[in-house]
Amino acid sequence: MTTITKLLIANRGEIARRIARTCRSLGIEVVAVYSDADRDAPFVSEADEAVRIGPAPSSESYLRIDAIVDAAKRTGAQAIHPGYGFLAENAAFARAVTEAGLVFVGPSAECIDAMGSKKEAKARVQAAGVPVVPGYDGASQDPATLAEEAARIGFPVLLKASAGGGGKGMKRVDRAEDVPAAIESAKREAKNAFGDDTLLIEKYIDRPRHIEVQILGDSTGRVAHLFERECSIQRRHQKVLEEAPSPALDEAVRSEICEAALEVARAIGYVNAGTVEFIAGQPDAAGKLPFYFLEVNTRLQVEHPVTEEITGVDLVREQIRIAEGHPLSFDTPVRRGAAVEARLYAEDPDDGYLPQSGDLIRWVLSPSEGVRVDAGVESGSHVGIHYDPMLAKIIAFGADREEARRRLCSALRRLCAFGVRTNRAHLLRVLEHPSYIAGDLHTHFLTEHASTLVPAPPDLERALIAATLAGHERRAEIARGGPLPAVPSGFRNNAWARQEVRYAVGDEELVVRYAHQHRTPGHFRIEVDGTDHDAEVRSFDGDEIRFVVDGLTQRASVVVVGRTHHVLVGGEHSVLVEAPRYPSLEVETPAGACVAPMPGKVVTVDVEVGAEVTEGQRLVVMEAMKMEHTVLAPTAGTVQAVHVSVGDQVDAAQVLVVVE
Repeated sequence: MTTITKLLIANRGEIARRIARTCRSLGIEVVAVYSDADRDAPFVSEADEAVRIGPAPSSESYLRIDAIVDAAKRTGAQAIHPGYGFLAENAAFARAVTEAGLVFVGPSAECIDAMGSKKEAKARVQAAGVPVVPGYDGASQDPATLAEEAARIGFPVLLKASAGGGGKGMKRVDRAEDVPAAIESAKREAKNAFGDDTLLIEKYIDRPRHIEVQILGDSTGRVAHLFERECSIQRRHQKVLEEAPSPALDEAVRSEICEAALEVARAIGYVNAGTVEFIAGQPDAAGKLPFYFLEVNTRLQVEHPVTEEITGVDLVREQIRIAEGHPLSFDTPVRRGAAVEARLYAEDPDDGYLPQSGDLIRWVLSPSEGVRVDAGVESGSHVGIHYDPMLAKIIAFGADREEARRRLCSALRRLCAFGVRTNRAHLLRVLEHPSYIAGDLHTHFLTEHASTLVPAPPDLERALIAATLAGHERRAEIARGGPLPAVPSGFRNNAWARQEVRYAVGDEELVVRYAHQHRTPGHFRIEVDGTDHDAEVRSFDGDEIRFVVDGLTQRASVVVVGRTHHVLVGGEHSVLVEAPRYPSLEVETPAGACVAPMPGKVVTVDVEVGAEVTEGQRLVVMEAMKMEHTVLAPTAGTVQAVHVSVGDQVDAAQVLVVVE
């Protein structure tokens, strides 16, 4: 039996904070490790001790086994928790930790090795009688062999990185002629993410549901499940919404799939927390839901909070106790209610889910019943380009699925996340979609319903009024502290003369005119889009304004940075740019310019000056936030200029190639 009094967390962001929270509840001191990019991150400042392990790129910091083990030794930590991602499923890391005389909070290196190879994992679970998806996991990695196997299995097929998950190195291929390029890209992504470019091929299941079972095993040989989670709402093979229990399973199928997960755990002698993932097809003629083994994730999962909410079991606490040698702390797990989790990303769903970067100038979500927030950020945090763009997980629990869903929608409407574009509104559109409410889920949900998930034209009237009233109140506070405090802001000899504010929203300019009713303090006559309104300011504290428009009392958050007004009112986030007094000169982008869609690193440059290209031809491949992004020729023509080379770091909108 081991007693852990100090634990090093070999991770960052929200999972580092989440692990630290349980450590504090157990009286365990926390050591954080951080890269230069995370020096001022919340998980670092909240730790008892913190050790710098390298510069921003993960290959030089969070993936450095030697630096992390050395940090544990230097600080006297007895154990290391890997979190998820980075080195969490790296057998060499687990082995290095134990060889250094430290406790690895996770399964053994041998188990990670066995399950880290999807090929070996499939062989072992097949031997245990668990069904698997048809595919190829042979030794040959020759592109010609892979192409032949893909044709044998039958299209569509899925190329997958054998050494990892999370969508890295995963490519769907529908036609034989697309196989070579897909293999090249999948191998490159797999090598960059996991250091291993081995691929396997699986038959692609139409309209599949992604269902996984949480397992726990202790050193006495006991294994248990904590029911299932459904993670079918995905984009680019990355989960977006997760829930427990799955709305697709009746008790008979639930019992069957959970027992299959236990068979997998027994077959590999699993110890600590893990997840057995399955893919479920559409019901057969008899109404039975077929399911197939996918893989075992030998770590804690991002979506573990939904399981904690429906069982009351703290999974991190169980992980630490198991690592100390204790048996599982529960006998028969009990399921109650339902929970839904939303992953909040710094990304633009309306522009191909492109990751975003910048400073988070305001981050606020007021507490409410049944809502839990696991966030890696706070107001003032910088969102960079080096790591996954997830900002936080918002989890709602309810007596049933509908109550949990409604609570999550309410929390997302109240969330104030200004400064970086997020998928908040997109999450709401999915959660409020009739098919989601009905539980009709599958991994192509976002693609299938793309046309009905487009954003509605924003109702800017309330945002314009809130921004204008808040701006007036700010100027009034300044005036009250000036040389003539008795003279109100915006004073005119002609009391009926209106002030005018112009805002830009995209390419549109909107004008707001208002007059302060001096005989009635706090009252205004305000005109938006030709319509007059009576308005009154009830309270203002610098960022929050409570106001009345035509008898309707409302609240809004209004944060101003330079000329940009971020407004959250009625659950809608609007960005209004106050027009300058004089027009500014703009830098003109040359005709035919192909620009970087986001900040990132140039991986390949496929053309040179003078080359003839066709419309849609690949010009440049960039890597940002662990994913590859391809820049295509917008039209056929001749390459006039190439401004980047492989390895260059580029900014968003930077000109890469010019095609005329």
